[in-house]
Amino acid sequence: MAFEKRERQEKNEQLIFGFHAVEEALINGKTIDKILLERGSDAKKIIDLAKKNDVYYQFVPQEWFFKIKSKNHQGVAAFVSNVDYYDFKNVVIDIFDAGRVPLILILDRITDVRNFGAIARTAECAGVDLIIVPQQGSAMLNGDAIKTSAGALHRIKISKEANIKDVILYLQHSGIKVVACTEKTNQTIYDTDLKQAIAIMMGNEDEGISQEYLKRCDYKAMIPMQGKINSLNVGIATGIILFEALKQRNY
Repeated sequence: MAFEKRERQEKNEQLIFGFHAVEEALINGKTIDKILLERGSDAKKIIDLAKKNDVYYQFVPQEWFFKIKSKNHQGVAAFVSNVDYYDFKNVVIDIFDAGRVPLILILDRITDVRNFGAIARTAECAGVDLIIVPQQGSAMLNGDAIKTSAGALHRIKISKEANIKDVILYLQHSGIKVVACTEKTNQTIYDTDLKQAIAIMMGNEDEGISQEYLKRCDYKAMIPMQGKINSLNVGIATGIILFEALKQRNY
C-alpha cells in the first residue's frame, strides 16, 4: 500500500529523474517547480541551467531518493509543473492595455495543496486577472490542486516570483494598490476602496502575511467577525474579500 501511494504521488506531481531527463526538461523550457539534488552529487550543469531558467533547486539527503531506488535516478529529480507560469510584469501590462481595472491576488506561502486549489477556483469565479506566489514555500500545483480547483488552474494565470518585495514595489509603481487582508488592523474590507486597481495579499495558513510584506502594503483590511473562534480558513477569507471587491465594482 505504501509503495502504491508513493507511485500515485509521483504520478500526480510528474516526477522526472536522472541527469539527462532533467537537463532536457530545462533546455526545452519545461515549467519545473523545483529540482532536488542528492547531497555531494556533481550537478554543476543542472545547477547552471536551473539558475539560467530561474528554477529553484535544493540539496537533500540520500534517503529522499530511497523511494525511487529501483530507478536510475542518479541523485537528481525534478517536479514538472502541471501548469504554465507567466511573467507578472507582462500580465500587468496586458491588463492595462485591455482597459481593465486590475484585480490581482498575491498568496504568501499558502502551502496546503487543497487550500490553494480552492482559492484558485474562487479567484477564477471572481474574475481575478493573476495569482502571484513566491518561488519558495508555496504549495506544489499537482494533480490534487488541479482537481480541487475544478480546472481553474488551467484557466487563470499564475506567476511564481523569487522576490515578492520587488513584486509589491513594481505593482505600486504601476498604480496598483496592495491590500493586505489581515486581522492586524481596525479597518474592515467594507471600509476599504476595492474598486481601484488592487492586488489583494493573503497570508500563510498559520502565520498570516509576513511582517516584511505587511509593512509595505498600501492598506490593511480585516474581515469583521463576531464568533468566539475569531479566525477563518484562508480559502474562505479569500472568497469573502474577492467578492466584496466585485460588489464594490457593481457586478
